[in-house]
Amino acid sequence: MGNNGLVTRPASARAARLDQVCAAAVEVARDAITEVDPSDVGDHLQAVAEGDRLVTHYFECRLAGYRGWRWAVTVTRVPRSRNVTICETVLLPGTDAMLAPGWLPWQERLKPGDLGPGDLLPTPADDDRLQPGYLLSDDPAVEETAWELGLGRARVLSREGRSEAAQRWYDGDHGPSAAISAAAPAAARCGTCGFYLPLAGALRQAFGACGNFYAPDDGRVVSADHGCGAHSETLIEAAETQVEEMPTVYDDSAVEPVAVSRAPGSVEAAEPAEPYGHP
Repeated sequence: MGNNGLVTRPASARAARLDQVCAAAVEVARDAITEVDPSDVGDHLQAVAEGDRLVTHYFECRLAGYRGWRWAVTVTRVPRSRNVTICETVLLPGTDAMLAPGWLPWQERLKPGDLGPGDLLPTPADDDRLQPGYLLSDDPAVEETAWELGLGRARVLSREGRSEAAQRWYDGDHGPSAAISAAAPAAARCGTCGFYLPLAGALRQAFGACGNFYAPDDGRVVSADHGCGAHSETLIEAAETQVEEMPTVYDDSAVEPVAVSRAPGSVEAAEPAEPYGHP
């Protein structure tokens, strides 16, 4: 900082000035792109100063599959010379270029369901999700015996492994936020269903397996607050139809009158005959 209070910058920090001789060498730069057919080199896009008498020319790339990429040709010249020479030619991605996804280790690329028949997935010896099997017991004597004899499984889920599994199950398609759970009745939760088989151990309070043949989650681990329409207590009550009582009506409009004979000497024989069908 000088006496005038202004910040002074080193000479190397100043912006490079665009050399006019190098900037004008557009066709020289274009001709340097010999890796492809000339038709794959498009319009000149810009010239950028990289340093003193050092300029990079950018050209549109028309190669199939390289949308948004650019040819970059860097040219230079010696002081007091107008002869431009080529430094390098390279194909670079632009701001809207199509790029391959960034590389990830195989442990981070794997997704549930990627493991197929015949595939082997080795587990690291220091996997944080696992711990020695003898740690399942709270009895020091059992732990000591298991350690000496190697009883039981060599490794089991650690607290971190159980927590990761529980969170994954809860956030997945068998947790409370699943579409089928949101559409189910509010009371139709797995924890109160007769087909719900609770897990053992630390996950018992939150997860179980579905044992309903007709449920979409049959044979899968579900959260206790998951739900569906196949809940054991989902009952369909038949609606009772109210029938209004109506008076009995007889239609005698089509009754044919018929004369009834009387027995001789009876009381009825002295009465005139009435047509059949009338009261």
